[in-house]
Amino acid sequence: MDVSVYDFKTSEAAASHGYLMPVLMPLLQTHASSKRVFELGCGNGSTAARLHAEGFSVTGVDPSASGLAVATQRGLDLHQGSTEEDLAARFGTFPVVISLEVVEHVFSPKLYAERVHDLLEPGGVAIISTPYHGYLKNLALAVTGKMDGHFTALWEGGHIKFFSRQTLGTLFNRVGMEEIGFERAGRIPQLAKSMICVYRKGG
Repeated sequence: MDVSVYDFKTSEAAASHGYLMPVLMPLLQTHASSKRVFELGCGNGSTAARLHAEGFSVTGVDPSASGLAVATQRGLDLHQGSTEEDLAARFGTFPVVISLEVVEHVFSPKLYAERVHDLLEPGGVAIISTPYHGYLKNLALAVTGKMDGHFTALWEGGHIKFFSRQTLGTLFNRVGMEEIGFERAGRIPQLAKSMICVYRKGG
């Protein structure tokens, strides 16, 4: 995957953090048995920095060299890496894996889900966010003429896959994980910007 299109110049959080973090933090409080977290797709480290400020110990990877250059200036335990490698062999396993707005960018969702599964301890939880797609939202996009803009094919490095709650759940069910939590984030629930799903590994 060509990650040169993911060019991070600052440590500023993405706009999505404004609606993701208020949902993520309560989910961590509810479902995380430990404050030791692995972040898959840490970008410029903005989420890891927020979690670190809340007392979490975060290890993370991202394929973007520019993102890691910014992230490591924060003194965080973040590294260059991706689902193309055996991350569990490199970093071990964790009670919690988070991955925000990443799965829609990967060429192989199957490999991505397998890496999340392998990074988790038995009984561990994964918190995964991705843009929300549901009947009413898709209908609203079509009626307002915004479908082309939302599903644009012209965004370099943009979204490759578009998930519903059901298809994301199927992806993780296939690697032996079950959904134990679900929230929408941004706007009213029917038109939410993102969904955040919590999956538990068996064992």
